[in-house]
Amino acid sequence: MQYFNSNTVLYLNGRFEKASDTTTSLYGQSLHYGYAVFDGLRAYHTHNGTRIFKAREHFERLRRSAELVHIPFKWNIDELIKKTYKLLEYNNLKNAYIRPLIYCAPNMSLIAAKDVSIMICAFEWDAYLGHKLLKVMVSSYERPSPKSTPIEAKVSGNYVNSILATTEAKSKGFDEALLLDSYGNVAEAPGANIFIEKNGRLYTPPIGNILPGITRETVIELCHVLDIELIEEHLTIKDLKHSDSAFFCGTATEIAGIGSVDEYKFPLRWPDSVGATIQRTYKSLALEKQNYEVII
Repeated sequence: MQYFNSNTVLYLNGRFEKASDTTTSLYGQSLHYGYAVFDGLRAYHTHNGTRIFKAREHFERLRRSAELVHIPFKWNIDELIKKTYKLLEYNNLKNAYIRPLIYCAPNMSLIAAKDVSIMICAFEWDAYLGHKLLKVMVSSYERPSPKSTPIEAKVSGNYVNSILATTEAKSKGFDEALLLDSYGNVAEAPGANIFIEKNGRLYTPPIGNILPGITRETVIELCHVLDIELIEEHLTIKDLKHSDSAFFCGTATEIAGIGSVDEYKFPLRWPDSVGATIQRTYKSLALEKQNYEVII
């Protein structure tokens, strides 16, 4: 996939620059140690114009991620949101994935960063996991313990774990992986949260050993609006493989139905599932086709 061309503009430390003209140091802590934080947002072309879905929540999470790993955050969020809309205009993007990244200056030591930069780029990107039902495997890798790294922060280095899990799954003919936590409970996908359906109720792992996704929180809000019973509790592989249906959710993924996990095929047809209802409602919310924001 080509993420930029000679005309692509990105935002870097208060300036809009051609992506092809920008450089970074080979001696940065972020490159050598994965010491950086990022977030992911989506912009949608709605009847009200181009709208970034839950922009403030994403930039607030970016700030929180930085704070959790002692990376300075020196930017005004309102200003970053304005600059991001301007970035979309410069690149003539109406539907786009947006990636803000805070990275650190040259420093080979293992101490907290003092000098940092911010970059925001945007590009067209369809749903990360596609639109078909997913064939998923339980990974041999597990999510890092929250005692080893702040799991609720989107830290670049944490995603080596995600790369390993997805690579393993694809090498074995699956579409995506599902990781367990260090206690053997269902955690999440490499880049998405999971919900399972049983007897018309939705279940999802509680926060603590997972990334508390913004899309995950939106799904929970929609359950309240649609009067769908939602239970946050630890889930085992047995729970998963005795459920009726399941789906992943995330900003890049949006809502993606799961057809099977390992040898287990979910018995409920996806169009008849609660997940399919959530998928349709989420898309309507993102496209502002109905004013759910008044309720949630």
